[in-house]
Amino acid sequence: AVLKSQMLVKAVYLWEVKELPNIQSAKKRVKVSKTKNLRNRMVKSGVKTSIKKFNAALAEGAQPAAAQLSATTSAIDKAVAKGVIKKNAANRKKARMALAINKASNA
Repeated sequence: AVLKSQMLVKAVYLWEVKELPNIQSAKKRVKVSKTKNLRNRMVKSGVKTSIKKFNAALAEGAQPAAAQLSATTSAIDKAVAKGVIKKNAANRKKARMALAINKASNA
């Protein structure tokens, strides 16, 4: 069974590469890099979506935002574990979210 993402990578492989490589290892590198790029974009998109959900919950109040904070933090930590986001960037995002919750709860 061919996965949907593999079919997408094959389609991207054929359309986006301007000059197809002749060497077999270079062909494989193009395919592997496209696959990894697709995976990284999916993970980053998930993190961005989670942050947007957090911001929406923060607009409603501190209680819903506190509930969403753990889910967002988990998504960020998973992205770090997969190597998509750097550790310091993740810590910065989490610190800013915690600061926003503290500011909302004190106000």
